[in-house]
Amino acid sequence: MISEKIKSREELINICSKLKSQGKKIGFTSGAFDILHAGHVSYLEKAKQKCDILIVGINTDSSVKKYKGENRPIVPEKHRLSLIASLESVDYCFLFEERRNKTNIEALKPDFYIKAGDYKKSELTSAEYLKPWGGEVILIYPEKGISTSNIIHKISNSEGTNNQVEEGGVTYIEKKPTKKFPAVFLDRDGVINENVHFLHEPEKFKFLPNVIKGLKKIQDMQYKIVIVTNQGGIGMGYFSKEDFFRVNSKMLKELDANGIKIDKIMMCPHSQSVDCECRKPKTALFKIAKEDLNIDETKSFMIGDSSVDIQAGMAFGTKTVLISSKESTGKTASPDFVAKDLLEAADYIKKVEDDL
Repeated sequence: MISEKIKSREELINICSKLKSQGKKIGFTSGAFDILHAGHVSYLEKAKQKCDILIVGINTDSSVKKYKGENRPIVPEKHRLSLIASLESVDYCFLFEERRNKTNIEALKPDFYIKAGDYKKSELTSAEYLKPWGGEVILIYPEKGISTSNIIHKISNSEGTNNQVEEGGVTYIEKKPTKKFPAVFLDRDGVINENVHFLHEPEKFKFLPNVIKGLKKIQDMQYKIVIVTNQGGIGMGYFSKEDFFRVNSKMLKELDANGIKIDKIMMCPHSQSVDCECRKPKTALFKIAKEDLNIDETKSFMIGDSSVDIQAGMAFGTKTVLISSKESTGKTASPDFVAKDLLEAADYIKKVEDDL
């Protein structure tokens, strides 16, 4: 019976304990499973082949809205739960509210944490939670071209939900994304690279310790990465915008070689004497990035090495992290966390994520 497969997480804790005492290998996976399709069915069948008992966690409606936007889910949680329970490959399923799986993994203690997607096991932030009992991560690659987003996109296009806009004699289709993304905003000089006064020579650009590891961890948590930097030396004539771009070019090439992508770089070229809206601690650049990338500032972070950065993040509505240095000590507004480097800042962000 379908109803017998649907349990609460608390009920499954005891069930898992009994099953493991019987020598059963338990697999756990999760997802929204909005609009159940052939890709989901294939994935869950492959997951079942890896274990004796397959347990599926299903995101509640409220949690889906948090990371996929107000227009999702299409199918309410009660129906999604019943549909997943109806599959022969699924032994048990339950609803959960958290965005990530730390609580689920630590509660159920599965032998296998099964994940869909093109990941490396070392990149999965939840993998470490399996270590105490010797659990293992298993990756299953989904069917190409089959996804809920593609189905919704096809339906949307067939029903003409996009807006046709005419501007300057040109007609184009305006498509507004509905999914909001969390972001990590970062200052550049003193956070990503050594703080060279009026840095404009690429050969003087040097990454600070643990920056690559920190950025990789932030990227693996699926945050947009936005650099927001004051470059008053341009306005004062010490160097040009082209110099700034050349320094960025070196930075981006090295990041790309390490598999790290920066979503946006925002720069204020004005000196302090100019009463502009884009120089931190003002937030015009943050607002532009929010509009362009559809960012949810309430789930975002600002990482900087000065009071100006912390004030900007607070004004925009993000949590804030101060990278401590001799320059920043004692001269900052109160951040949510103080880190010695970007990797420790990323660890803090992950902890906040896990506690959600």
